[in-house]
Amino acid sequence: MEQAAAQVSTAGMRLGMRKVMVLVPGVVVFAVAFGAAASAKGLSLVEALLMSALVYGGISQLVAMELWRPEWSWGAIAGLAVVTATVNSRMILQGASLQPWFAAYPKALNALHLFFFTDANWVIGTRYRAEGGRDLGVLIGAGLLLWVVWVLLTGLGYGLGALVSDPRAFGIDLVMPIFFAAMIVPLWRGRRAAVPWVAAGIAALLTAKLVEGYAFIIVGSLTGAVVGAFRDDPA
Repeated sequence: MEQAAAQVSTAGMRLGMRKVMVLVPGVVVFAVAFGAAASAKGLSLVEALLMSALVYGGISQLVAMELWRPEWSWGAIAGLAVVTATVNSRMILQGASLQPWFAAYPKALNALHLFFFTDANWVIGTRYRAEGGRDLGVLIGAGLLLWVVWVLLTGLGYGLGALVSDPRAFGIDLVMPIFFAAMIVPLWRGRRAAVPWVAAGIAALLTAKLVEGYAFIIVGSLTGAVVGAFRDDPA
């Protein structure tokens, strides 16, 4: 039983790559948008590629570009850190939900594959494990493919920066909400489970109207988490 739970294979990696292919077009648009934004903000091509390769933060990188400025103060740096950390905090819960699966593997391997862990990996891994799958190669393969796509298309987006300097003109600003909405569809568990999502959305919209900046991200996230915690059925 433990041996099956700790399986890692190249076949699993190939399966993960096949499973994640359907999400690649969305990642391509994200990466191009980030590369274009990085170019518009004055980052060099090397800096943009290094951020994508080493940070690999997806949405948080786009948020960082929104907050990017030519001159920095300690307060601005702290604000950027808080906002991007809040955006990425969802990964803590996503990783924790798969912890029983990860626990059978060496810490070094977990550290490696969690670097490539994304929202797409979580959706794929959750469904794959629910169907009885145990091969961690599925997550590794999916994450590795998306990482390669993300880095390469960041470079393309940087080169095309002048053409897509205003993402709204091409509807790129809509990709983010559409992408996440599509990913959560398979996890739908009825109207009751949607209450935290609705609460988070309403809180974020109200905050965006009343407070300047990106406080709506923090308020929406915390509201959804608190509502979800109080509505969660005791086990």
